[in-house]
Amino acid sequence: MTEPTATAADRAKWRRYLADERAEAAVYRELAARREGEEREILLALAAAEGRHEAHWLRLLDGDGAGTPRADIRTRILGALARRFGSIFVLALAQRAEARSPYATDPDATPAMAADERIHGEVVRGLAARGRRRLAGTFRAAVFGANDGLVSNLALVLGIGATGVSSGVVLFTGIAGLLAGALSMGAGEYVSVRSQRELLEASAPDPTAREALVDLDVDANELALVYRARGMNEQDAAEHAALVVARVQAAGRGTAPTDALTVAEHDDDAVGTGLNAAISSFFFFASGALIPVLPYLFGMSGIAAVVTATVLVSIALLATGAIVGLLSGASPLKRAVRQLAIGLGAAAVTYLLGLAFGTTLA
Repeated sequence: MTEPTATAADRAKWRRYLADERAEAAVYRELAARREGEEREILLALAAAEGRHEAHWLRLLDGDGAGTPRADIRTRILGALARRFGSIFVLALAQRAEARSPYATDPDATPAMAADERIHGEVVRGLAARGRRRLAGTFRAAVFGANDGLVSNLALVLGIGATGVSSGVVLFTGIAGLLAGALSMGAGEYVSVRSQRELLEASAPDPTAREALVDLDVDANELALVYRARGMNEQDAAEHAALVVARVQAAGRGTAPTDALTVAEHDDDAVGTGLNAAISSFFFFASGALIPVLPYLFGMSGIAAVVTATVLVSIALLATGAIVGLLSGASPLKRAVRQLAIGLGAAAVTYLLGLAFGTTLA
């Protein structure tokens, strides 16, 4: 039985797929060029897999790749970002791109190709998670600092402005709010991160305790209690402890591995350092808090200054929300709208209170 002749629409679709596979492979190679070690190998393996998919569409096209269109706009943007930045943002976007693969419902794609795309999404998710952990401490302080600066100072400026005071008073109030908030955020982040790191350090195993492992009784293995205290169930703790003690005793004194007492190590990179978090929080709060003040710095007053400040802050809130959405692998639009609604809602309440107080004072 002969296969049905491919239609012009089929061949056009295969060429689109071919273009997308080539572009996606190029994205992974660009990212690999900025990585080392295991991450580089993983990204190159993903590029090779996209190459296999490319070969499949070429076979259907009888090796004729002429007339292949440009990749879709999302993949082209992804490639441009990979060439210029090679950052966690690109991995987060790639994660979403892999999740949109049409192969699962396309009869011209093989089941293996559809499975590849599903697994690629998980591989990229894992790589993006590594980057998120490296960014977590400082990035959290930066995003929260900028958002707090935007919302709190907009609320302050609108609330004070609504009472009817002069634009000069509003300006100096906004600057005072900027400085007070930035210093408070910086100090708070420093204390928070330092305290978190100290708590983690207090929970880490005593490095000298492993010297006692060689003398432990295998039949009455106290090490199992350590693992149970750190979260293992009784059976797993006993098996793991017996294995560790047997290995240590067979090797002799002074050979206990440094992680022999550890079940799951905490990730210091995910916490960050107190100083980095404080600096990030200070400057990002200040940069966010400056935006609502800008109209007053340039001499605007009244309703024009209020509208301008609100529009500028709205744009910034949309941007910070979209960035958080990208990094979390969620919809940037939904996160941006959520951020905007929360920020403007808080500012609106303060503005209405300012109007009420202004009317009372008058």
